[in-house]
Amino acid sequence: MAPNLIFTRRRWLSGGLVAAILLVVAGTLAFGARYPAAPTTIDIQAVPITSFDNRDASRVRFGELEFRGGLVLTSKNDAFGGISAINVEPDGAHFLAITDNGSWLRGRIVYDKGRPAGIAEAEIAPILGADGTPLAAHGWFDVESLTELDGMFYIGIERVEQIVRFDVRRDGLTARGEPIAVPPDFKTFTFNKSLECLAAAPKNSTLAGNLIVVTERSLDAAGNHRSFLLKGDKVERFTVKRTDEFDVSDCTILPPGDLLLLERFYTPARGVAMRIRRVPLASIKPGVVADGKTLIEADLGYQIDNMEGIAVHRNAQGETIITLVSDDNFSVIQRNLLLQFTLVGN
Repeated sequence: MAPNLIFTRRRWLSGGLVAAILLVVAGTLAFGARYPAAPTTIDIQAVPITSFDNRDASRVRFGELEFRGGLVLTSKNDAFGGISAINVEPDGAHFLAITDNGSWLRGRIVYDKGRPAGIAEAEIAPILGADGTPLAAHGWFDVESLTELDGMFYIGIERVEQIVRFDVRRDGLTARGEPIAVPPDFKTFTFNKSLECLAAAPKNSTLAGNLIVVTERSLDAAGNHRSFLLKGDKVERFTVKRTDEFDVSDCTILPPGDLLLLERFYTPARGVAMRIRRVPLASIKPGVVADGKTLIEADLGYQIDNMEGIAVHRNAQGETIITLVSDDNFSVIQRNLLLQFTLVGN
């Protein structure tokens, strides 16, 4: 979820159990009317971002990344917005994303000379539960993280602290979710500061078969991000070092052996910033405090917003491409961005 003030948060209305029940019932009816269960084709308008540095349009190198290009995305469809995680296919074009309101979003990135130029073949649909009705209608709407493990897609949902599995490869956007077992201590996470990072360990790694979970800002006694390795009924715990008051907003695997953490920062005094850290998978073990070096850090002097999603693919030239997306919180003062960088550092 987004930071405060500029990035406002949606809060549950207070008023007791009866009010909560009435809200859920009303939400079920409203959601069903507003967002039909069948996938809907939508038009997404894309305005190119040609430079990342607002002060120096000629600059392309930022830390260990080179800026390739970006897009500002808008649509007249009411359900579009709030993009909180993205998975980019190996072709570098087709993608599957999730939104804060509990929707799937998929489409194809159009390129012009290697730069993102538009979005085509876009579809949006509510994420469905096991009963075939939208998860959001049952209060499971704060969808924040996405990964693929062994051909199945997994999403992390804040507030209810659940991980749900989908066979999107087989059933497309009409796939029905199956909640998986999660540790009891998930219920002790800090409200609205939890399941922002899900990643699937590579098959050739010592962590193969594990879902890697790093919380946004559910911290241990030492002030580090509580983190988990989940493999069937097996649960192992570790932490990720928190530095400079950055919170985790997403993660992905950088083959062959690193975890990329997308992080964000906000205070009224310092403003908004984003950062990417590279954590070696070999350093992730039960009981350890994992850490990694910073690849890039940027504030509002650059073309960023509430950066919430990260994905990696390798293009036909063998370059490693990092794709970032932002969550506009359905706010007129924020933007849905898609940014791409080439990894050039070691």
